[in-house]
Amino acid sequence: MKTIHGVKGFHDVVPPQSERCTEIEGRLRAVLAAYNYGEIRTPIAERTELFTRSLGDATDIVEKEMYTFDDRDGTSLTLRPEGTAAVVRAALEAGLAQRDQVAKLWYLGPMFRRERPQKGRLRQFHQVGAEVIGRDDPLVDAEVVTLLMDCLGACGLDGAELVLNSLGDAACRPAYRAALAAYGRSRSELLCANCRQRLDRNPLRLLDCKEPGCRRAMAEAPLAHAYLCAPCRAHFAEVERLLQAADVPYRVEPRLVRGLDYYVRTAFEVVAGNLGAQNAVGGGGRYDGLVADLGGPPLAGVGFAIGIERLLLATATADYRTPAPEVDVIPLSIEAAPAAGRLARRLRGLGVRCELEVAGRSVKSAMRRADKLAARFAVLIGDDELRAGRATVRDMRRQADHPLALVVDDDGPALAQALRELGAAGGTHE
Repeated sequence: MKTIHGVKGFHDVVPPQSERCTEIEGRLRAVLAAYNYGEIRTPIAERTELFTRSLGDATDIVEKEMYTFDDRDGTSLTLRPEGTAAVVRAALEAGLAQRDQVAKLWYLGPMFRRERPQKGRLRQFHQVGAEVIGRDDPLVDAEVVTLLMDCLGACGLDGAELVLNSLGDAACRPAYRAALAAYGRSRSELLCANCRQRLDRNPLRLLDCKEPGCRRAMAEAPLAHAYLCAPCRAHFAEVERLLQAADVPYRVEPRLVRGLDYYVRTAFEVVAGNLGAQNAVGGGGRYDGLVADLGGPPLAGVGFAIGIERLLLATATADYRTPAPEVDVIPLSIEAAPAAGRLARRLRGLGVRCELEVAGRSVKSAMRRADKLAARFAVLIGDDELRAGRATVRDMRRQADHPLALVVDDDGPALAQALRELGAAGGTHE
């Protein structure tokens, strides 16, 4: 029978990568909790209108990357390509996004974009993101950027660079868009087909194109800083001052733009030098008009997203392995299997990572298996142990039976004490 393969761009996550994912996600959760953000979980499918209205018709995502389909009642649905719009929609429905109320929310889950798969770019990928709805002050911009850097630092990302820019707002950005479009039209013969289409619909994306011809054509393009109004200049200057006070290194990049239409004022990215072309590990910015665009009150917002797959690539270590069990429980006979199963369950209930072996192996093969697993201790239960009511504990590092034995049918407290004395409880390893 023909083998069924996975879908292109949709990857399985298997051990030890899955263990790394769990570890990374745990570290991110801890940092987000320290910043007092609450978790929000949104569906993977939303009404298509949510994304066409929020992301903009002229964005690459809406034009050619969304997974869109009709439900049975004819409603157009889309697998979420990003998290912010869904979070804002959910916050509005739940009453979290209201006047005189600030919502600090974070999310974690899969996103979907039909892009060309390559290193660091999948069609199903995972993001953790944070959003603050209801504040427009520079201090919250600086806090969100600091949170992003603390999240990445907690995951062991070293040497990454934070880049900042201001994209202006509704008062000053139209003039910049017009100037950029005029510049692009003067060099349209050098632009790729996509950028020629963007000239009138989304000229800011001309600065973001990776095509060599477009990069050369836009090398001397006008920059947003020259068009910022006084309030936008003051806002960005204060964000810089606050980041400097928080000891957060950054570089201002006047050519930085974000791929989504809802960004205004502060925009930022974190890039890692070891990822090649797809080097952005995380990024975000301010989206002050998005809540109103989705039918809510005129509330400001700012947030970021981190790509989990890219973060894993950027922090990869060649020797990462699935954590070893602390205890390998080995029933040396079929008759010992029930006692071994009870013991393994109690060990796991005490938080001890535990492996339960096949019953009836020889001691030699059982020890070879425990050694391969790199277990800290092997607990052997055979006929002699059953008669004595006690299991033999072998220290796998010293290759010697331990003087302490575990009581096979102990109800818990003595077992916990024995594990503490053995040094297994709590996952201690030399």
